[in-house]
Amino acid sequence: MYKIITITLNPSLDKSTTVTELVPENKMLCAKTSLAPGGGGINVSRALHKLGIESTAVFLSGGYTGKKLEELLLAEQVDLFAITTEAVTRENFIVFEEEKKLQYRFGMQGETVSEDSWQTVLDYVNKASDISYIVASGSLPPGVPVNFFARLAAIAKRVQCKLIVDTSGEALKYAAKEGLYLLKPNLNELASLTGKTDLTGDGIVLAAREIINRGGCEIMVVSMGADGALLVTAEEQYQVKPPQVRVMSTVGAGDSMVGGMIYALAKKWSYKEVLMYGVAAGTAATLQLGTELCKKEDTERIFAGLNGE
Repeated sequence: MYKIITITLNPSLDKSTTVTELVPENKMLCAKTSLAPGGGGINVSRALHKLGIESTAVFLSGGYTGKKLEELLLAEQVDLFAITTEAVTRENFIVFEEEKKLQYRFGMQGETVSEDSWQTVLDYVNKASDISYIVASGSLPPGVPVNFFARLAAIAKRVQCKLIVDTSGEALKYAAKEGLYLLKPNLNELASLTGKTDLTGDGIVLAAREIINRGGCEIMVVSMGADGALLVTAEEQYQVKPPQVRVMSTVGAGDSMVGGMIYALAKKWSYKEVLMYGVAAGTAATLQLGTELCKKEDTERIFAGLNGE
């Protein structure tokens, strides 16, 4: 039996609304605002639940926004372990403009987090038992050391579980130095890890294997926008392009992709199927407005199409 936990250091309460048209200086009448839990790891747990696999969302929670976030997660029947912090949980704002069919995403910076708070997250993992996968996703708020994911990687090795990290910047570089199971950079992030620019074609595979061969990770999944994603191991490589769909929202698409890949990994599918199901889940998320993430039926339908069925 597998056990999955997700970790979110910088969660958010996501507010979504719709306007007819964005006009500077004018008051604009907004549609009813919807609220949803947000943040990388939290969205992975939400996506996993929608796909039929349970996980525990571990996150920092502060203030009335944190309480509301917890309430919303419980309403979605997502198991959680909220660590109370003095830093108030941030809010993000998503606006869909009907006139031009464009989405605008406003991400707020989180408040400074105390050492006691982020250390409690590491202590939780250190004391946990029988973990199969840890998914650490999203940005680091002020106050959290840039090597947090590297510290987490060291603990994951000790408790013998597979760590998946989806982050960016210096935090990503530190994580890759410590080594982990799966890393999910985009092309720009992969370029920063290897010191290379303008990565294309075989150069992407070579750059990924450079990280793999020096112990940065066992599996790398590179997000490539409209070109889909590329999964690389020391011996295998697969690229999957998503089908063309009418994109309603990109919020949580990457997190849904991670959720889809974990679903397939837990089912012990092949690496090619892992990537395909991840791309299917990520694509399914774009079919929904706001922060709805992937739906199981959409994911299965898209996956069947990718699989040639």
